Amino acid sequence: MAFAKKQTFTKVSKTTPNSAFSSLYPARHMNRRSFFQTTAVATAAATLTPSPSRAAAISIAKEAADPGYKIKNKGIKHTLMGWCWKPMDTLVLAQHAKDIGLVGIEGIDRKYYADVKKIGLDISLVGSHGFSNGPCNPKFRDEVISKLTEAIDVAAEVGCKKVITFTGMKFEGMDRDQAIKDCIDTWKVVMPHAEKKGITLVLEHLNSRDSSHPMKGHPGYFGDDVDFCVDLIQQMGSPNFKLLFDIYHVSIMNGDVIRRMRQHKESIGHLHTAGNPGRCELDEHQEINYPAVMQAALEIGYHDFVAHEFIPTWEDTILALRHAAMVCDV
Repeated sequence: MAFAKKQTFTKVSKTTPNSAFSSLYPARHMNRRSFFQTTAVATAAATLTPSPSRAAAISIAKEAADPGYKIKNKGIKHTLMGWCWKPMDTLVLAQHAKDIGLVGIEGIDRKYYADVKKIGLDISLVGSHGFSNGPCNPKFRDEVISKLTEAIDVAAEVGCKKVITFTGMKFEGMDRDQAIKDCIDTWKVVMPHAEKKGITLVLEHLNSRDSSHPMKGHPGYFGDDVDFCVDLIQQMGSPNFKLLFDIYHVSIMNGDVIRRMRQHKESIGHLHTAGNPGRCELDEHQEINYPAVMQAALEIGYHDFVAHEFIPTWEDTILALRHAAMVCDV
């Protein structure tokens, strides 16, 4: 004789501490239809009351760009790399930046420093010797020392606290260990001057993977591994020698951006943004979750400059800047 199989369910006590957990994960005898109906209700509820992180993630879409957006939060200091918006006039760009709520600008000709400061923007970073002629190659040692020394003086004069530096490019016959020593020895020549002036040198890590554009990637760059750059910084042993953690370049060469940001938090002295791939806008057509990355920056205690260094592809390049400010407004 056939007997109907008795259907059973796990009973959950209202007083059980894990009852909230159990309500989200039904007993294993719940049928498939009931499970998906329950899941749909939970999902709908979450959608109706989005968390701040979810709301921020939605704003990545280009359609969310607000032509009137102004920065609301003070968690980080927004700045921008001026070269990305060429051929726009530097002072016009600076005025737009001020209107959006940015507090600084970098990557511009020094002749504009005084006028930019009159507009109300800080100089967030002073340039120096460039990424090609770096200290890993001994033939550029004197040039690097001279240009870093000059840049330190300029930074101190205009009230900027940071000067950029680079490892330089690999060269034929280069010995890696000797190149490391040459970098350290060269930087150590200028560090007493930087420390005396209260200036921090920030070493930028660059990707060597993208060869599509002179400023999207730098094939042959010696410091193309962010962990290696941090090792150089630790060998320097100075609180005035830090890492320029370029989120775009780290994404390309190393990945695992947030974990690396947390891992290297003591070494980070400056941040750059750009969409990957393409060094484009921070929208839904690139892979980096910038709201989450910016939140991670706050979590590690970083509240300094974050420079937007993407190459605009939108017809309205200032709207692209406003959108980046909105996406990163933490």
